[in-house]
Amino acid sequence: MTTARDIMSRDVTCVGEKETLADAARKMAELNVGSLPICGEDNRLHGMLTDRDIVIKALAQGRAAADVPASELAQGKPITVGADDDAAEILRTMSQHKVRRLPVIDGHQLVGIVAVADVARALPDRPVGDLIDAISE
Repeated sequence: MTTARDIMSRDVTCVGEKETLADAARKMAELNVGSLPICGEDNRLHGMLTDRDIVIKALAQGRAAADVPASELAQGKPITVGADDDAAEILRTMSQHKVRRLPVIDGHQLVGIVAVADVARALPDRPVGDLIDAISE
């Protein structure tokens, strides 16, 4: 049985909840990624921040990215999977919430990220195709 721990990317960089959207954008550019987890000082996950969030929820509203803390965009409870959750649970969670990346939690600690690409490399074509259909609606 393939688990999140088996296929996740372990090299996870967070943006701190007190860092600004400008800081987050710089990290995204350096890492060549489109999203980052928002972590508190306790290293717990507070949410996910995407490049689209920065543009739509801040810049398009006329707000300066250097003045907005990342924590302001960490709304609601983050959608996650457990490190030992199986591939079926990963697919179900991604499909249900229409997300392309899931933070992986072990206890209360962020230990990785599972992206659609990770799922595609680990699973047969059919379930992955169904997932792409579900999140693209």
